[in-house]
Amino acid sequence: MKKFIVVTLLVIIIPFLFVTIFVKTDDIKFKYKTNNIIRVKDEKTNNIKEIPFEEYIKGVVAGEMPATFELEALKAQAVASRSYAMYQMTNKNKDYDVLNTTANQVYLTDEELKENWKEDYPTKINKIKKAIAQTSGEYLTYNGEIVNAMFFSTSVGATENSEEVFVSALPYLRSVDSKWDEASPAYSDTYTFTLEDFYSKLSLPYNKKLTIEVTSKTSTGRTRTLKINGTELNGRDVATKLSLRSNYFDIIQNENHITITTKGFGHGVGMSQYGANGMAKEGYTYDQILKHYYKNTEIQKK
Repeated sequence: MKKFIVVTLLVIIIPFLFVTIFVKTDDIKFKYKTNNIIRVKDEKTNNIKEIPFEEYIKGVVAGEMPATFELEALKAQAVASRSYAMYQMTNKNKDYDVLNTTANQVYLTDEELKENWKEDYPTKINKIKKAIAQTSGEYLTYNGEIVNAMFFSTSVGATENSEEVFVSALPYLRSVDSKWDEASPAYSDTYTFTLEDFYSKLSLPYNKKLTIEVTSKTSTGRTRTLKINGTELNGRDVATKLSLRSNYFDIIQNENHITITTKGFGHGVGMSQYGANGMAKEGYTYDQILKHYYKNTEIQKK
């Protein structure tokens, strides 16, 4: 009987001691399904797929940043995308974590990448994989919390304070210099509309005479609000409805035509991708790039 009790105690105690001594809580934390798998919703089909997290990051880096960019820029993108995804995963009130479009982050499957890259697929995907492997598990935090690591294509020469574009004033999303963006092919652009098409896209009544009053701008000169023929409009809404690259714009009427010139590409908050590539070309490392665009953040590893 005593022998039976001893054996029973050993069966119970030994596994407990093993778990207590050799398995750390942090190791368990990221072994849960929600940390190894991300739920990605296809915005076209509404289908939700569960994808291994690092596989997802590969498809995002490939979908969001040209593979021709410098390796250090791609590494910065990997860490930013990983952070952004982890931040989105903290919202448990949805049946998915992220959309596969610019509404969150563009995610492309291997099949889509092979179709896009053709014979360049092996070279480009290996470069993307290298950027991910060299930053494996790394993400950004501010005061110990995962950051909402927003990013965009091209700034107007400086990034935006988050509250001037969105609602919240986040301490790590501050306006910083981004002089490297002038090299971007999207730095400036010109659009032409007929007067009728211009009003139609903005859902405004036709008027041969156009009056425009910019009522507020961001600190970098983007249009926050404006009045067109007396109607108050949001600058970002105008840019979206007219399919402009940014809300840094000038509108000029020439009889029955409208010419709009823009600067920058994207919302302007967080890391500029062309800025990151410009920094990398000057010898900055990915961690230096990240610390420039995301103020007072730290790189952690899961």
